[in-house]
Amino acid sequence: MAIVSIIVSIILGINLISFIVNKRLSRNELEEIQSLGKLVKVNGRKMHVHSMGNGEKTIVILPGLGTPLPSVDFAPLMRDLSKEYTVVCVEFFGYGFSDQSDTPRTNENYTEEIRLALTEAGFKPPYLLMPYSASGIYCEYYATKYPGEVEGLILLDTTSSAEREASTPGFVIKITKFQRAIGISRFINPLILPKATGITESNGYTKEEVKEILKFTNHVGNDTTDNQLMEHSATILEVMEMEFPKSVPVLMLSADGYTKGKWKTYREAHLKRLGEHAKVKVIDGSNHSNIYHDMNYRKAICNAVDEFV
Repeated sequence: MAIVSIIVSIILGINLISFIVNKRLSRNELEEIQSLGKLVKVNGRKMHVHSMGNGEKTIVILPGLGTPLPSVDFAPLMRDLSKEYTVVCVEFFGYGFSDQSDTPRTNENYTEEIRLALTEAGFKPPYLLMPYSASGIYCEYYATKYPGEVEGLILLDTTSSAEREASTPGFVIKITKFQRAIGISRFINPLILPKATGITESNGYTKEEVKEILKFTNHVGNDTTDNQLMEHSATILEVMEMEFPKSVPVLMLSADGYTKGKWKTYREAHLKRLGEHAKVKVIDGSNHSNIYHDMNYRKAICNAVDEFV
């Protein structure tokens, strides 16, 4: 019992120290980082819209769940694509430089916020929507509701709209909030995050971009993103019931690891739901978690986009 008491005391002590240090460091940590694009008004709150290039066609990039700083996370991909296209990254409420919002995180609200943010930033449809992960659900909803505004979907390893995902239990959100409060990840992330994700200078990120992403990772998650996570299953179910428009072409880009075993049936069901006009291209060559972080993947993405457009 004495040994157990000592171990528990050490764990509590580490958490307390981490909590105090995290609180102190978090106060002004992000103030020195300037937003890259425009902060536009959407429903009385600010949304960050960052763009590159002046091409005839406009590609709109949208982040996956929990991306801490999308405008920088996608920066190398944006630089590559901007040689031929106008490329725009929209940071959802609760992400990057955008404000938080207490508006429910539904497909309808995401769609209207994207549309308004793009309009306020000076961009006009039709768009080539390029979502990553969960954003694919919002973009399928967008394309279904406003097919005339969508020239095509370019899906980057997006969530399937043909298979329901389990709802997030409330206790998971509470655990997540606790982890954010103690801030233990701020000491671990610099050691493992760059190598694990591929966010490195060797993959086309600048030294400053790597630092900024690490700082924002210390602040990832808030009430807005918690609500998004809680609503995620419901957004999938809603889109599953909708008929995807045949007028909108779809290019699905998947890492090779996502087209084997159980992932194979996951992707095939998704393609079937989207229709015969949906095509898939498998990209080989990376072990990183996000398809667009790896330099070789990005080259393949750009080539696939050129062929699709």
